[in-house]
Amino acid sequence: MDIPRKIGILIYTAVPAIVGGGIVYHFFGSFVQVVIFEALLVLAVLGLIRN
Repeated sequence: MDIPRKIGILIYTAVPAIVGGGIVYHFFGSFVQVVIFEALLVLAVLGLIRN
């Protein structure tokens, strides 16, 4: 996978991180769950980029 494609994947996953973080905070009311959600997204993105 080339560098521009990897950067595109990172940009594409930034939107779910921002919007999803807000939704998770709305439902749970705590930043602990938001941090867990963000960590899962980072792991998923790193898994995609490493291949």
